[in-house]
Amino acid sequence: MSRIVPDPVERYLAGLNRLSDPVLNDIAKAGTDLPLVDAEVGALLRVLATSLHATRILEIGTAIGYSGIWLAGALPAGGMLLTLEIDRVRARQARENFARAGLADRASVIVGDAERMLAKVAGPFDLIFQDGDKRLYSPLLDRLVALLRPGGLLVTDNVLWSGEVIPGYVEKPERDVEDTRAIAAYNEHLNAHPALMTAIVPLRDGVAISVKRSG
Repeated sequence: MSRIVPDPVERYLAGLNRLSDPVLNDIAKAGTDLPLVDAEVGALLRVLATSLHATRILEIGTAIGYSGIWLAGALPAGGMLLTLEIDRVRARQARENFARAGLADRASVIVGDAERMLAKVAGPFDLIFQDGDKRLYSPLLDRLVALLRPGGLLVTDNVLWSGEVIPGYVEKPERDVEDTRAIAAYNEHLNAHPALMTAIVPLRDGVAISVKRSG
C-alpha cells in the first residue's frame, strides 16, 4: 500500500495512461531493480515538455534512459536532451535504449559527476529534470536555476520520499536518514527560492514542478 497515493488510485491512473509504448514497457520491466520513474510520472514529463514546446532539455540522473525517453519523445526534430549519468554501464544501456526508441539523434548521454559536469554545461534549457543523487539536490539548485530559461520548468522527483520527509508520518522509516534530511531541506529551499514558483504534486513518490520567474 502506497503511503502517498492509495494503490487503487494508482492502478486507476495506470489504466488511463495511453502514452507508453512497447519499448518503454520493456525498459521498465528490465529495470525493476533500478530507481526508475513510474509510467505516470513519465507521462507527466512528456506532457510538461510538450506544453513548453521544449527544444532543449537537461536531465540529472539518466539511469538506463527510461525517463529520458519520455522527455526526448516530446522533442521536435533538431531538439536535444542532454542527460547526465555517473555510472558508465548504465550510460551505455541508456544509449542503446535511446537507439531502440528511435531517439538516438535527440539524446546525448554524458558520463560523469553531476556537480563537475554542470559547470561545463551551457544553457538555457526549457525543462530540467532533477532525479539524481538526493544529497546533491540542494547543492545543485542554484546552478540548475541559472541554466533554466525564464518561464522554463525545473521538475524534481522523489520529493515526498515515501512520506518519510514528514516527521512522524512513517512509523518505521526504511529510507536512508541522510537522504531524507537532504530532501526535506531541499523542499524548504526550493519553495523559498526567489527565482522560482513551486507546486508539489503527490503523484507516486512526489513530484515538484517549479517555474522560473521572468525577470
